[in-house]
Amino acid sequence: MKSLIRTGLFLFAITAIFACNRDKNHPGHIFYPDMAYSQAYETYTENPVFAEGKTMRTPAEGTIPRGHTPYPFKAKSFDDQQAAGRELLNPLEANTAVIAEGKRLYGIYCMICHGEQGKGDGHLYTSKLFPAKPTSLVEDYVKNKPDGEVYHVITVGSLSGLMGAHGGQISPQDRWKIIHYVRELSK
Repeated sequence: MKSLIRTGLFLFAITAIFACNRDKNHPGHIFYPDMAYSQAYETYTENPVFAEGKTMRTPAEGTIPRGHTPYPFKAKSFDDQQAAGRELLNPLEANTAVIAEGKRLYGIYCMICHGEQGKGDGHLYTSKLFPAKPTSLVEDYVKNKPDGEVYHVITVGSLSGLMGAHGGQISPQDRWKIIHYVRELSK
């Protein structure tokens, strides 16, 4: 009887050892492959499941991504730039922390073109990499513009097209901080 138990335990141990799969890339035996592995389609490939044959689906008309607020003013429109100046108000208070953060952000996004003091003498212009002199942010032309109009230009670019849109790079809150810092530069 003892030898039968030993033989049973030995066979059980051998079976357990060989039943374990040391290859982590192989899941073992698959009994229902159509359920375990669904057929995936790459994003830009054809797809026979949908009528138009595209895998990447177009969002439903009028949908807005979560957490995104559409910008209501059009680019390269003088009327919309003026409307932004009238309607958009800086929601941030101009305190030392906001201005310090605005200075840091200005150094990242604006200084290369507008210069350290905002006079339009940044490295891209002085090194002749950019042919047109950027607008001075400390002269009356920008000083007399409302914050909303400056925000609009940062967001969608200038009417002339020399300054590109930075709305995709700088968050709305950070744009307002930069404006507070630019106002400090012009004092």
